[in-house]
Amino acid sequence: MKSKNYALLVFVLWGCQVYAQGSLIPRGNPAYQIMDRLEIKSGLQAPYHSAVKYYDRGSVVKYALQLDTLQNRFSALDKADLRFIFRDNNEWLGQAAVATSLTGRRVVSCDDSTLTMPIASIRHPLYEKSKKSLFHFFYPTPANMIEANQPGFFLRVNPLLNFQYGKIQNDAQPYFINQRGFELRAGIDDRVFVYINLLDNQAQFPQYVRDRFLKYRSLPGAGLVKNYQNDLLKITNGYDFLLSDGGLGFNLSPHFGAQLGYGRNFIGNGYRSLMLSDFAFNSIYLKLNWKIWKFHFENIFSELSANSPNGSGQGNQLIDKKYSATHYLSINVKPNLTFGLFETVVFSRANHFEFQYLNPIILYRTVEGALGSPDNELLGFDAKWNFKKHFQLYAQLVLDEFVTKELLVKPRGWWANKYSYQVGLKYVDALGVDHLDLQFEANVVRPYTYGHFDSLASSYTQVLQPLAHPLGANFKELIFLARYQPIHRLVADFRLIHAYFGEDKLQQNWGGDVNRSNTTYVMTYGNKIGQGVPAQTTLIGLDVSYQLSHNVFADIQYFNRRKISDDPSRNQNTQYVSLGFRVNMGKLRMDY
Repeated sequence: MKSKNYALLVFVLWGCQVYAQGSLIPRGNPAYQIMDRLEIKSGLQAPYHSAVKYYDRGSVVKYALQLDTLQNRFSALDKADLRFIFRDNNEWLGQAAVATSLTGRRVVSCDDSTLTMPIASIRHPLYEKSKKSLFHFFYPTPANMIEANQPGFFLRVNPLLNFQYGKIQNDAQPYFINQRGFELRAGIDDRVFVYINLLDNQAQFPQYVRDRFLKYRSLPGAGLVKNYQNDLLKITNGYDFLLSDGGLGFNLSPHFGAQLGYGRNFIGNGYRSLMLSDFAFNSIYLKLNWKIWKFHFENIFSELSANSPNGSGQGNQLIDKKYSATHYLSINVKPNLTFGLFETVVFSRANHFEFQYLNPIILYRTVEGALGSPDNELLGFDAKWNFKKHFQLYAQLVLDEFVTKELLVKPRGWWANKYSYQVGLKYVDALGVDHLDLQFEANVVRPYTYGHFDSLASSYTQVLQPLAHPLGANFKELIFLARYQPIHRLVADFRLIHAYFGEDKLQQNWGGDVNRSNTTYVMTYGNKIGQGVPAQTTLIGLDVSYQLSHNVFADIQYFNRRKISDDPSRNQNTQYVSLGFRVNMGKLRMDY
């Protein structure tokens, strides 16, 4: 009888569209690697579209429950991965264990139908409690320090910690990261969701990161930055900054939801995204998601900062604003084949949004033309194909500006032929080795792509950091990633990244810096990738992490970055080894 009730519960939750919602999973959480490889390996279509990140917790658990019924296809490590998902997102299991009436029965409703079951039968067998809580209050379940489950309400509160320390070769200052904070998520009536993430940060990075900060007065992923000193650690010019993400999510109907948040977004299936990445700092946004049948349509309306708060005003002056409007339509043509259409426009107005861009249809080019074409628009296409239960092929193409004749009929390297593309391949359980996953990726971006004639006011940037690839434009990049998990608690991540790019010289704009105006281009014709001062970087990273308990990791990291430039004064070598400890946080990487 118990197994029948469990099956009935899964069926009911699978049919309730409102069930597949919730707060978002932060990037860096193991869930992304787990769900990605299980989708490839199972051949089972996920209820979410993997290019649209961040994933919502309800959809991930919904998919994990479906995968759990196929356990005979999975290894012991795969089953342990699913257990991690259920622990980490247990609000979508824990609510089923709560009594909601004095009669000892609960009503589960889907649209116009209802199902009533006794409490004992609806208690989900995958919901785990801790063997022993701390002070009979903290950690009632393995994943959550504070947890509450009440009729129509759930609450989760967890600490956040990331401490890394290492010695940088030929650098008097250490590699140092100290992040501390908390995360809160809650839900009301399966309709309203709250998420708060607050982090206090002190850090010291290698010289190439410090050089970037000196150039742009902007630290990747951060806003206002203050100087940090620590005599004990011999840090004289480190960084001190606050980070916070948060937002409200609303399920307005079974197929339509909205989020008002402050944070970042990501569109793509690769290590990088040439459409929208989470490399830059947070921004305030309104996001609309329409999910029905084979389609997921997303609108993102954002307010961006045209400059950095770390300039002469040091946070005491109002920064000029700019805005962006983004559409992304993802279509599941087949269970293993997905195509996407992308469109975004960045624009600047005198302290107001351009209301014509609130049009929820992918026709921004028409709107921009009616306004006199003053804004920076990008068009994009992407695709994902899972095949042979081991492979995923993915790609992106982004078009900024081009003329067909100049691009295809008589190519002469015209400066305004601006485009970028990505091709990648993932290989899970490579060579028949369980949990050996490989990934190959190539990214190519033409000079002057993502820039605009209106410079900072319409460039594809946030706080002077690119909204797409960290290198901006005018580069080619090859990436090789390998991840091996010999046992459930131990993971080794290896990455090799090689980039060839061109830098500006003599204050000339050779097309790599997306913050510079396109009107300052050097040559009309003959433009090619690597122009200016050619350079290349080779980055090698090896991270080994051991999971001490749920989402608690001990880390060892090796990092080597070598830059070789045609201008020898720009050559640079960076190498360090570090030890670390993380709680409920991913790894902070500066991979560029």
